Amino acid sequence: MAETTGTTGSGLPKGFRSAEQGWPELHRIPHPPRRLPLLGDVLGADRHTPLQDSMRFARELGPIFRRRAFGKEFVFVWGARLVADLADEARFAKHVGLGVANLRPVAGDGLFTAYNHEPNWQLAHDVLAPGFSREAMEGYHGMMLDVAGRLTDHWDRRQAAGRTVDVPGDMTRLTLETIARTGFGHDFGSFERERPHPFVTAMVGTLTYAQRLNSVPGPLAPLLLRAAARRNAADMACLNHTVDALVAARRESGGGEGDLLDRMLATAHPETGEKLSAENVRKQVITFLVAGHETTSGALSFALYHLARHPEIAARARAEVDRVWGGTPRPGYEQIARLRLVRRVLDESLRLWPTAPAFAREARRDTVLAGEHPMRRGAWALVLTPMLHREPEVWGEDAERFDPDRFTAAAVRARPPHTFKPFGTGARACIGRQFALHEATLVLGLLLRRYELHTDPGYRLRVAERLTLMPEGLRLRLERRPAPPDTAGGAGARPARHPLGGVTSRPA
Repeated sequence: MAETTGTTGSGLPKGFRSAEQGWPELHRIPHPPRRLPLLGDVLGADRHTPLQDSMRFARELGPIFRRRAFGKEFVFVWGARLVADLADEARFAKHVGLGVANLRPVAGDGLFTAYNHEPNWQLAHDVLAPGFSREAMEGYHGMMLDVAGRLTDHWDRRQAAGRTVDVPGDMTRLTLETIARTGFGHDFGSFERERPHPFVTAMVGTLTYAQRLNSVPGPLAPLLLRAAARRNAADMACLNHTVDALVAARRESGGGEGDLLDRMLATAHPETGEKLSAENVRKQVITFLVAGHETTSGALSFALYHLARHPEIAARARAEVDRVWGGTPRPGYEQIARLRLVRRVLDESLRLWPTAPAFAREARRDTVLAGEHPMRRGAWALVLTPMLHREPEVWGEDAERFDPDRFTAAAVRARPPHTFKPFGTGARACIGRQFALHEATLVLGLLLRRYELHTDPGYRLRVAERLTLMPEGLRLRLERRPAPPDTAGGAGARPARHPLGGVTSRPA
């Protein structure tokens, strides 16, 4: 693996590496026109929306550009040809920088935040990868259904009372409970609480603080963010305490049912026999609880927004659910993959607003990016995924339009590789991708079968940024649908209501 920021004896500068150190022909890369001395390209920028600011600059400056802030230069890339070259694992590796590195105090060398040279990344990856096998996924399916039932119970109560539902809040509750149950045998009781679980509040706090660190000069951060740093320390202590209690309970119980936590505590590497240390177990659990629910909750929230704003697409997807699932009260594992249109809705939502909206790549050796831009070993660039997903040459001039049929099998085959990257790329791409896609497709199917979804006509999409993306303030009004007929029950069966919105068969 290539060495990255923070290594020693590598010949690379320590700490943050400004682009001047790695891009010999940096002057050829455009930057915003109104650059200020010392401050850099800050005119018109909003510290609350750095990703959306960068998207605006991308539209103005083209497929590769640079921004300067507080004496540090950043290179951004989104052109499809350039990103495809950065995806070459022989020449480029993951770069841990910007907000990701700011999460290391809480996530350490967990799978998401580990530097490439840190041995625990490969150890944890090899130990945990079987936890996302097909067999493991089938085992999680029933628990996913149970948690979804708690969501629909909650939404039924809101609908019966004539109240709207808080989509981002409820999707966060759902996905936190799902990863906690399936991965760690734990119940946070999210749907029984009036307010978010303290773990969620602390998680949002650490993500927000990590982003704020990017918006102030490094030397001034201790002064300008003194109060925020104290809150962040308290948030980290809450995360650590929650996870330590969870791990201690598992150790005392003598083991669970072979879930991710059991693998972390007991499984040795198949070749070396090495196990994860207690400290690394804590970091991996935090990584999975945070990353395993934060991005999926955003993906579901954006998908529900688009379904509510496009009732004709929702009707098509709902008809598919009724056709594929019929009246089965608990759809089976195999039935989820048959919801091809529902999955396309999810993919198109991730295209427009990938909830992990950027990833960084660094050169393993001196090279030339796409035959145009020389890069020294260790030089890095940040890929703007939402702009890659809007590249007109790939997605057409209507790339801003929501159209799930961009993901038909024929359309996918016709596109160049490396043009759809919501889960990152290469060896360090998201290990839980299939888990997230199965969970999200299942949940969308259940909600479409049960409800008609309506937004406030006056709502305009606002995207909140806290390293991940979320539609801010999205609420839906629900309308219950009649249960579908039991197509699997045979003659003489009549439908009975089921908590998940389906039916059970009973003799007439």
